[in-house]
Amino acid sequence: MSSHEFYMQLALENALAMKGQTDSNPLVGSVIVNDNRIVGIGAHLKAGEPHAEIHALRMAGDNALGGTIYVTLEPCSHHGRTGPCAVAIAEAGIKKVVIAALDPNPLVSGRGVKILEDAGIEVEVGILEEKSRKMNEVFNKFIVKKLPFVTLKSGVTLDGKIASYSNNSKWITSSESRLDVHKLRNENQAILVGVNTVIHDDPELTARIPNGRNPIRVIMDSTLKIPLDSKVLNDHQAETWVFTTENHVKEKKDQIEELGAKVFITDSPQVDPYRVLEILGENLVSSLLIEGGGTINAAFLENKLVDKAIFYMAPKLIGGNESPSFFGGKGIEKMADAIELTDLHVTPIGPDFKFTGYPKYI
Repeated sequence: MSSHEFYMQLALENALAMKGQTDSNPLVGSVIVNDNRIVGIGAHLKAGEPHAEIHALRMAGDNALGGTIYVTLEPCSHHGRTGPCAVAIAEAGIKKVVIAALDPNPLVSGRGVKILEDAGIEVEVGILEEKSRKMNEVFNKFIVKKLPFVTLKSGVTLDGKIASYSNNSKWITSSESRLDVHKLRNENQAILVGVNTVIHDDPELTARIPNGRNPIRVIMDSTLKIPLDSKVLNDHQAETWVFTTENHVKEKKDQIEELGAKVFITDSPQVDPYRVLEILGENLVSSLLIEGGGTINAAFLENKLVDKAIFYMAPKLIGGNESPSFFGGKGIEKMADAIELTDLHVTPIGPDFKFTGYPKYI
């Protein structure tokens, strides 16, 4: 590992520690080195607060003069809720800037580099670039498409079941896997299920970890069948957004809104999953975790809307033609059309295995 890679890896680790805190902003880390000594370090902590470079510059103080700054993402060039970091770096007297990845926004990409180069600063781009892009997969999609990055998660048995024929599903996976799921919830801005999951399980859909945050709870419910006494409408632990259609009863909508939930009406016979993503994006929700049943999962998979899939597989067998699987709908006709998971990683977690991959659509 070169010295550039060493310091960039440190910057990446600091950025990743903030996962789940920056919402629609990217994860960014920064390290300032002068005379082979780390003099400043920083990470972007929260949207609206100073960027990683500013934290590192403040820590370095006068020691930044003539130093090298490592940044996991191209320093910003525009005035937003904070000033342009590229200008601050130039004003601090930094001699060299090492960048992992350029800003993915085509309207911005390269402008930060230009400001630095125009100021006479040496710039090097591409150190641990792939790691930076993978870390910011949520931001990279949202900033370009204005749609949330969609992760589908499911806990399944070896034969692909998510419940018994009587719809009993507690618990398929281990306590270790369930803790990992709560971490996932903490990292995502919103979590989505179908109304049948609410009816059968009455879940809280919260992140039960110390100092964790609860995601917005999104319910797809075409006719507003959601029980008025369900936890997601009454516990007030997080916002609840219900997506329905014109086929709902107005009185039920009013009752749901009186309980504090938001109701969004879509103009299709069934709630259109793409329209749900559009509305979430319009409301600056950049990441969505799907924990639905087979019907909801199929609606997103068949419409090629899932960006990442995570399966917790327990060493159990349920069997039964009536036992639901995690992927319902009509299904794939030919094996050649099957959805393949690429860049697949398999890790043991308690007695279970965690499969993480990216759907490759035909």
